[in-house]
Amino acid sequence: MVEFGIFDHLDQRAGRSPHDIYEDRLQLISGYDRAGFAMYHLAEHHATPLGLAPSPSVFLSAVAQRTENMHFGPMVYCLPLYEPLRLIEEICMLDQMSGGRFEFGVGRGISPFEVSYFGINKDNAMPIYMEAFEVLMRGLTSDTLSFSGEHFTYDDVPMVMAPHQRPHPPLWYGVATADGADWPATRKINVISNAPCAIARAATDQYRDIWSKTHGGIVTTKLGAARHVFIGETMAEAEHIGARAYAAWYENFIALWRKFGVDDSAYASTLALARERDAAIVGTPDMVASEIERQIETAGLNYFVCRFAYGDLSLEESSASLGLFTEDVMPKLSAL
Repeated sequence: MVEFGIFDHLDQRAGRSPHDIYEDRLQLISGYDRAGFAMYHLAEHHATPLGLAPSPSVFLSAVAQRTENMHFGPMVYCLPLYEPLRLIEEICMLDQMSGGRFEFGVGRGISPFEVSYFGINKDNAMPIYMEAFEVLMRGLTSDTLSFSGEHFTYDDVPMVMAPHQRPHPPLWYGVATADGADWPATRKINVISNAPCAIARAATDQYRDIWSKTHGGIVTTKLGAARHVFIGETMAEAEHIGARAYAAWYENFIALWRKFGVDDSAYASTLALARERDAAIVGTPDMVASEIERQIETAGLNYFVCRFAYGDLSLEESSASLGLFTEDVMPKLSAL
């Protein structure tokens, strides 16, 4: 059975203060919870209008209080930017505050420019990331923490804080290629891809193959893909608003890259191109339901992740799109 989740960059919206954007989003997140979405995933970005939650834990503490059933977490914590011991304590707090609804993604940071502001570069990001991950796993599953590495050292630190979920909250990882599926499959880590369906399918096939060889049996984790979604009463309305909002989102996405004179072609610059690459789904409820069903089958997914709030979409526009999805799309896909 396919489950549905939410991904959120929490990007800047012209004419709205961060205070207003946070409040609008928390209202929308309450709607996600009532609608029955399984998970809310929040991006971490720095020094860019793409992300107004550079400290995901802070915003997610509010999410814990505004929701009752939906799980939530960062997708992903950029581990090279964290002191692992402090992050362990934040993870434990969020998991305890939510009664065991916290889940978190890990990564080393997708933007070289963002991490460079913290003194991290491509040469030291991976070693720091790997050490930080090992520290996290030890600290979350032990009564004391001892670790000796090149970047982090801890000697018999009492782990007074512990997660609600044992041995630790579920983990998530982003995959862009088939090879990227090996590590999470080996460790039973949930995955999400932003890639077109053909590439996502190669990754989910690889994941299932590694899972079978390593663990046996059927996959019990989530294999997902994230897409921009906007639904309108008519196709014309959906395309007009969807194109406008996607263009605003892309300007937020590309802003820091342009500052450094780089044109990142990994993400489509227009809604039309995004639809060609399976990255955006815009239309009436029937059209959106049909396209999501196609993508689930083509990409081999058991989890589909929507972006309902992005660019310059107002709270009212995102809420209307969400309402149409909840009433007219989810029921049609419930049997998949």
